[in-house]
Amino acid sequence: MSDHVSPEATIPPETADPYAGTSATTQGKVFTVTGQDWESITDAIGDHVEERIVVNMGPQHPSTHGVLRLILELEGETVSEARCGIGYLHTGIEKNMEYRTWVQGVTYCTRMDYLSPFYNEMTYVLGVERLLGIEDEVPEKAQVMRVLLMELNRISSHLVAIATGGMEIGALTVMTIGFRERELVLDLFELITGLRMNHAFIRPGGVAQDLPPGALDEIRDFVALMKKRLPEYADLCNANPIFKARLEGVGELDLAGCLALGITGPVLRSTGYPWDLRKTQPYCGYEDYEFDVQTWDTADAYGRFRIRLNEMWESLRLIEQSAQRLADLEGAPVMVADKKIAWPSQLAIGSDGMGNSLDHIKHIMGESMEALIHHFKLVTEGFHVPAGQAYVPVESPRGEMGAHVVSTGGTRPFRVHFRDPSFTNLQGTAAMAEGGMVADVIVAIASLDPVMGGVDR
Repeated sequence: MSDHVSPEATIPPETADPYAGTSATTQGKVFTVTGQDWESITDAIGDHVEERIVVNMGPQHPSTHGVLRLILELEGETVSEARCGIGYLHTGIEKNMEYRTWVQGVTYCTRMDYLSPFYNEMTYVLGVERLLGIEDEVPEKAQVMRVLLMELNRISSHLVAIATGGMEIGALTVMTIGFRERELVLDLFELITGLRMNHAFIRPGGVAQDLPPGALDEIRDFVALMKKRLPEYADLCNANPIFKARLEGVGELDLAGCLALGITGPVLRSTGYPWDLRKTQPYCGYEDYEFDVQTWDTADAYGRFRIRLNEMWESLRLIEQSAQRLADLEGAPVMVADKKIAWPSQLAIGSDGMGNSLDHIKHIMGESMEALIHHFKLVTEGFHVPAGQAYVPVESPRGEMGAHVVSTGGTRPFRVHFRDPSFTNLQGTAAMAEGGMVADVIVAIASLDPVMGGVDR
């Protein structure tokens, strides 16, 4: 059969359309459809035609979770190849940290994965504390406050994952209530740290300041409210046939694939493997808390959604335990006692709502000239960290977040490199998307929950 069949040769005169003009082409095969059974057309095509196109989804696309570019090769509506294009949000944070003191580095790394800033701070600070050799000197209250803030952050991050994932498949109610609840968490962050994001609150040796008056009551009220609100997500989604049809069997990646690609977090636990660093490699005293590692056995997008929903319940358990411990630690220190390391942590808000209170400034300046000089040098020059390197990972909402911290003995890091789970998990895009439909690419990416601030750094 020749590559070109003229219209006159394929259309019987009695069925020719008198209102349609004829045209001939010299390239490719021409098929004229005249109302016959569609299968006769597809059978005639057979294996002769292979029509593939390459399209860009992003980087400015409403469902790519930031400035992520997906290069998709399509055959019809089926994805034959999927690749990720990253780097559109590159900030140079890791390099900039080499030009700042150890404490100032916290203000940089908190901005990477902007949906879970406390985990960025936590892994970096744990590495610095290990190099300093003060892991056992961090006050108990500071450790409990760290757990409290991280679990609040886990809830806020999972809420965004579920809300944006729902929005992308048309479940707008899930989006509106998800961001409604997240606002409550951000209000607590603002109450405790003074900021809704980019907190720089977790510092080497402890935390920046104690809980403000009334914070524990606000936290308990939040837990009580979330216990009423979380069932709404289950009612909307868990057994919803439309929601399940869009998620079940989509973005599948089994345990062998996760281990081969280094994928962690809910994606790994959706295979049934209970790997959670809070249990397997505890830090910040997690071994003293009661909670369960959530798993699922479907290794698909639906399982990852259910895991995130269940993990929010476990975070509420951890927050309740943290609040109870903090109530018993009233007035306890939140920073190490070593004044060579501890930034002055007796911070307070003045009558103007800004900075340290005048009383505290008066105390620093009036204590002694030596104390004032030491305070000045500690803030401007920073403290020395012994030479060495450390890596202390934490379990972020997206998986293993770790900071490889290297010191040459100076007041600045020689190198800080972050193992961000969003970057690693994005490797699963091709395995999840290829062979599926274009519409399922959206669901697969949403189930990974990547944050591009953490990918590009």
